[in-house]
Amino acid sequence: MRHRFLQCLTVCLMLFAAVPSPASAAGYTQTHYPIVLVHGLFGFDRVGPVDYFYGIAPALRSGGADVYVTSVSAANSTEVRGEQLLLQVKQILAATGAAKVNLIGHSHGAPTSRYVASVRPDLIASVTSVGGVNQGSRVADVLIGAVPDVTYGVANAVSGLISFLSGSPTLPQNARAAAVSLSTAGTAAFNARHPEGVPTTACGEGAYQVNGVYYFSWSGAKPLTNVLDASDPVLGLTALAFNGAKNDGLVSSCSSHLGRVLRDDYALNHLDEVNQLIGITNLFETNPVTLYRQQANRLQGLGL
Repeated sequence: MRHRFLQCLTVCLMLFAAVPSPASAAGYTQTHYPIVLVHGLFGFDRVGPVDYFYGIAPALRSGGADVYVTSVSAANSTEVRGEQLLLQVKQILAATGAAKVNLIGHSHGAPTSRYVASVRPDLIASVTSVGGVNQGSRVADVLIGAVPDVTYGVANAVSGLISFLSGSPTLPQNARAAAVSLSTAGTAAFNARHPEGVPTTACGEGAYQVNGVYYFSWSGAKPLTNVLDASDPVLGLTALAFNGAKNDGLVSSCSSHLGRVLRDDYALNHLDEVNQLIGITNLFETNPVTLYRQQANRLQGLGL
């Protein structure tokens, strides 16, 4: 009798061990809701063989995530870009049958994502800001005061070319509107209309969750990171606009804060944050692709 009981107990334990737990059943980056990547100023989804989020979408998909890369105006106001993103979010939800999406926005993509979460929180599970312009950029402040109107015309032409090459030739471009949106004053006005997740104290954290939407942020703080990266000298120059304040070359660390601040001082610059240029980043810092994978896993842990 005792021998039979031990046999039954052994079989039960083996069967129990064979059943995967919910955590082990999912891949490392397999979130409940699709992940939607949103590019920044002068950004794109893909131009030829180069993705804006270089190598990031495939890395997320390899771990089980359902990932979509959107394309909004390369240069325009936050609200215009936000309405474009909202339309694409609705299309993604219709195609997938999902109830919500997780937005991850870089640079101007962060306030663009925040706009959608503010006007349609029922469609958004989370917003993750990566090097986001959430309190304005001093670089934009300098440009508004120093750049002649003809330069905006050139910027519009460049933005139009970027959108054409990425397969979105009809998107409207307005570089001046983009600069105003990214300025300190323009961002303050935007934040007054869409305050969700924005810190209420200097360089602090914002609400972690508002209207059912979770808010996160992380950013770099080292303009010069790799001598082989052709963009480093440019970012080293623009970093001078911050008068010594910690920044990634285009956005100050404090300005990048939104919701739960995961970290604001990675040894990465503004382009490193999306694994550019073409994967040439700081060899002595966590690979940015890994940071996106970690965030996907964090969202998974929250059931998002």
